[in-house]
Amino acid sequence: MELDQRIKEEMEVNPALEEGMDEQEKDEDQDNNDQNEETETENENDDVDLSEYFDDDDTPDYKLKVNNHSSDDEDRDTPIGAGRTFQDLLYAQLSMTELEEQEQILAEYLIGNLDESGYLRRELSAIANDLAFSMNISTSAEELEEILKVIQELDPPGIGARDLRECLLIQIRRTEERDATTVMADQIIKKYFDEFTKKHYEKIAKRFDITEEELKPAIDFILHLNPKPGNSMMESSRTIQHIVPDFLLIVENDELKLTLNSRNAPELRISREYKDMMEHYAKSKGKDQKEKEAMMFVKQKIDGAKWFIDAIRQRNDTLLFCMQAIVDYQKEFFLTGDETKLKPMILKDIADRVNMDISTISRVANSKYIQTPYTTYLLKYFFSESLSTDEGEEVSSREVKQILRDAIGAEAKRKPLTDEKLMNILNEKCYNIARRTVAKYREQLGIPVARLRKEL
Repeated sequence: MELDQRIKEEMEVNPALEEGMDEQEKDEDQDNNDQNEETETENENDDVDLSEYFDDDDTPDYKLKVNNHSSDDEDRDTPIGAGRTFQDLLYAQLSMTELEEQEQILAEYLIGNLDESGYLRRELSAIANDLAFSMNISTSAEELEEILKVIQELDPPGIGARDLRECLLIQIRRTEERDATTVMADQIIKKYFDEFTKKHYEKIAKRFDITEEELKPAIDFILHLNPKPGNSMMESSRTIQHIVPDFLLIVENDELKLTLNSRNAPELRISREYKDMMEHYAKSKGKDQKEKEAMMFVKQKIDGAKWFIDAIRQRNDTLLFCMQAIVDYQKEFFLTGDETKLKPMILKDIADRVNMDISTISRVANSKYIQTPYTTYLLKYFFSESLSTDEGEEVSSREVKQILRDAIGAEAKRKPLTDEKLMNILNEKCYNIARRTVAKYREQLGIPVARLRKEL
């Protein structure tokens, strides 16, 4: 999408650059379909010999630079469409409340101070001071507290809270069905919030003089509340962006065939109209000053278009060259889709193969995707550290992480596996790994410590 946007921007400022093939080029392509594709591409972009149309003395060098720009030129920004903001959704609900004019202003100001999770992180006294200095509105923390209560009645429940505890309490108290479970949930958050966040369920059960089994419904109820109510509103207003893979890989007769997605290799050309203009100016005799300036403008735009087309072609060649090296390095994995076949691979391994800087490989791997017969992968997925087994065999950390994920997924939730127990499991499978490394991989997988994975 960034590439599409960049091409659109270039086409807007350079009318000599166009996308696709014009009708004349399509006809020529059909007549010469037996010619080499590379030769066709060269003919398409190089058939305008600009040197024929200019004498070296006609035009100063600085006027022919591709990026020629002055303060008099018009600045054009490409507009970016925006959906409804988080605040807009709340303002719409606020308009249906019965607030007086100043109360409405105060409520809108408070909404403007909510973070993207829906929390009010600032002190009300500080907000009152801001209103006095910036808007000359006299109010107090007490008045703002009352206005905040109105906001906390808006949807989704929990909006406008100042911390997680208040957020959960608002949601519990706005629950329509008030029964023993919701009452106990209210008491847990109100009186034993610290114990709840640390999952010290046995302590909470003792305070209520009940068993952990009897405590479970209230805990489950709380765990189903939304800790970040603002995020749900953001999701509803956010434009869904689909992943378009940069590379396509197919397996045919145990052979890997890699191509660049056509969406990532746009057909760009120099405008036929601009080519014709150059030919017209070249044939005209006794050029006056206006014609020379027109020729200079057309040449600048054609030069810019040729440079941009070459830059896109070079980008695509680099992408394909580096991706082919990754595919060759991880051939066993791409043939089978078996994660255990992934070899340890770091950026330097590919950089050495293609004789490029590590920074170049990093840019290629960053935010790029490849579609395979198995699934679509982010390129970073294939890069991992190496570990050694008892037999001295080098294995990928990706393989170790998968074992950790499987072990944690199969653990008893009432008694989760500690990092030390996970280390023992790996050691039994002949992987030489320390407890601190287990902790690091667990964190990279986004899995919390054993105590926080405990469920009743």
